[in-house]
Amino acid sequence: MDATRIIAIRHGETAWNVDSRIQGQLDIPLNDTGRWQAHQLALALAGEPITTVYASDLLRALETAQAVAGALDLPITTDVGLRERGFGIFQGHSFADIEARLPEQALLWRKRDPEFAPEGGECLNDFRDRVLACVSALAARHPGELIAIVAHGGVMDVLYRAATGQDLQAPRTWDLANAAINRLLWTPEGFTLVGWADTFHLEQQGALDENAA
Repeated sequence: MDATRIIAIRHGETAWNVDSRIQGQLDIPLNDTGRWQAHQLALALAGEPITTVYASDLLRALETAQAVAGALDLPITTDVGLRERGFGIFQGHSFADIEARLPEQALLWRKRDPEFAPEGGECLNDFRDRVLACVSALAARHPGELIAIVAHGGVMDVLYRAATGQDLQAPRTWDLANAAINRLLWTPEGFTLVGWADTFHLEQQGALDENAA
């Protein structure tokens, strides 16, 4: 099977990104900077031979995908498997607030315990399995093609780890910038990293990087 080329994109900036509030699966729209980033991203990808655009159904990813798809005159297919990790009771709170209110749970989260799930949320193991199953299934539909996948910081992190053989608990040393261009290959054997965190198209304003989206 020919490899599927993937451009994987984290959504543009939101007000909650700026405030370091955990969005998880809450439906937060892009802010003005995020909409500008999506526009710049669309311009950067307008000449790419992308055949299909997939996106998380959460608004911040969908708005970003709409800019990209519009520049390419392509439809968008949404998939709930591309959603951010469910953070349950952590959602809507800042990192500092969680550490103050729930220090034991905050420690498990900071240690990246793969079996820990905030109440009502997902553990890392389940989240990783969901993301990899979803992206693999989507990529398998397009051998030899270039597809775009617009999702979230946590999704990008899972894909990077899969492509580089990084353990779920390994400290993160790579960027997960808003609206960055990340390039991967997929075959039935797995993912391969081609390029990561290209933000040249955003150099006028930069792009926020954070641990959770």
